[in-house]
Amino acid sequence: MTEASDFASNVTEWQRREGRHDLPWQKMADPYRVWLSEIMLQQTQVNAVVPYFDRFLKRFPTLQHLAEAEEDDVLAVWSGLGYYARARNLHRAARQISCIHEGQFPTCFDDIVALPGVGRSTAGAIAVFSFGQRHPILDGNVKRVFARYFGIEGYPGVKAVADRLWCLAEKLLPERDVQAYTQGLMDLGAQVCTRSRPRCGNCPLAQGCTARLLECTDVLPTPRPKKMRPQRSTVMLVMEHDGRLMIEKRPAPGIWGGLWSFPEIDAVGNAMQACRSQFGAEVRAIDQMTPIEHGFTHFSLTIAPLLCRVEQRQSQAEMPGRAWVGLDEAMHYPIPVPVRKLVSQLRGRLALQAVPGQAG
Repeated sequence: MTEASDFASNVTEWQRREGRHDLPWQKMADPYRVWLSEIMLQQTQVNAVVPYFDRFLKRFPTLQHLAEAEEDDVLAVWSGLGYYARARNLHRAARQISCIHEGQFPTCFDDIVALPGVGRSTAGAIAVFSFGQRHPILDGNVKRVFARYFGIEGYPGVKAVADRLWCLAEKLLPERDVQAYTQGLMDLGAQVCTRSRPRCGNCPLAQGCTARLLECTDVLPTPRPKKMRPQRSTVMLVMEHDGRLMIEKRPAPGIWGGLWSFPEIDAVGNAMQACRSQFGAEVRAIDQMTPIEHGFTHFSLTIAPLLCRVEQRQSQAEMPGRAWVGLDEAMHYPIPVPVRKLVSQLRGRLALQAVPGQAG
């Protein structure tokens, strides 16, 4: 218990001296802001989150505003932050809170962890920072701090290793100053005990850190076992007619579920027929654009985009789930990063002048 007490007090005192105190979501103990920040911070660094957090709050200033919004509007504001299931779950959770909890963010841990997209660690952080409750957390930064300090080997994604880390998280949790302690663990992992080149000379836990003493900070925590990431490919039909592009809404769940994207086919040679049979578009010219490489967590995707110059197209009313939109308009839709890159490329072509190419 003495070791646990010393560990917690060192973290807490360091946080008060050196930790982060001016992040946008720290300005008030508003559970909506805390919840939003914790969801955005999943798998995303603080410096990337801050502008999205501010923009999201400007568009949806309260939980009720979010609950009443359309999913497309939520995804559009989220667009570019990635891991879009987070945004869909955030929206679902807001509606769940509005329906089940009468619009008031739940204060009970079991009710918080029951929200879509909220796991044990996220729920603990929300309960700590919003309501001053006493719950452990174990996000990626904290796992790294614990693994190095206690010399815990094994990939943290393995259940036996994760269980051991959770036991430590519970054991080390202080009776008082839980907010400063919890923020301190997060700050240590983000600012000092970093994934590469940890600043051990600035760490309040350095004296007792196993990884530092054994000079093995470069191998702890044990990384995910390496696997060859599968390579997939697709062909995107970038259909253009009178300066407008055809996009369609992707089904959810799934990759880019709920987002708007260019239609996809399996092979370049099927482009003209697909445009005619699936989308009612007669193509007069096809130009191969520069391929795009895009990485997902579990596979890599090569996108072969085809710019298809369309002579005639179906009317908007005949295309449910699809839309012909202008270049500027497309950028306001919830579109994935590769599609945003393609639209940006096309915006650089003045008036989308005809490009030489062989149709078919």
